Amino acid sequence: MSIYLDSLKKRLLFYRELAEKTFAQLNDEQIHWQPAGEPNNIYIIVKHMSGNMLSRFTDFLSTDGEKPWRERDAEFEDNEPGATKADMTATWNKGWDCLLQTLDSLTDADLTKIIHIRTEPLIVIDALNRQLAHYPYHVGQIVYLGKMMKADNWQSLSIPKGNSKQFNEQKAAGK
Repeated sequence: MSIYLDSLKKRLLFYRELAEKTFAQLNDEQIHWQPAGEPNNIYIIVKHMSGNMLSRFTDFLSTDGEKPWRERDAEFEDNEPGATKADMTATWNKGWDCLLQTLDSLTDADLTKIIHIRTEPLIVIDALNRQLAHYPYHVGQIVYLGKMMKADNWQSLSIPKGNSKQFNEQKAAGK
């Protein structure tokens, strides 16, 4: 089972890194940019992810994952238009710190325990898989918004278009 926890943490950290590489390409104004139609901006997505992490992973094994102190609806409001990337990063890190501390504290025996999220009973493994699906979903939104804003100045976070063969050859050569 510790293989599962190691794999889970590795996957989550990969998606954290993708978001952070996107943040690095943006300025304070861009984290608040929204395309037409009122979709979430990057700042809102970060507030939501952090709020979710804090709610789900505070007292993970002993209390419902939807904490009474969480203000989920407020997470979807950009009520701090002057917030900077540094402010956003602090919010981001607070959520991740809570998540990672909890993951590091889990044992193999914990993985088959029952926890609750919004009163729904879940086996710990299922609850963790639920979050592993939720966070990459939002990281994809963050990356997509970053790409939209940066357009031709976007620095690819994966294999740039047209470079798959070169990438595969370098991997095969051990580079």
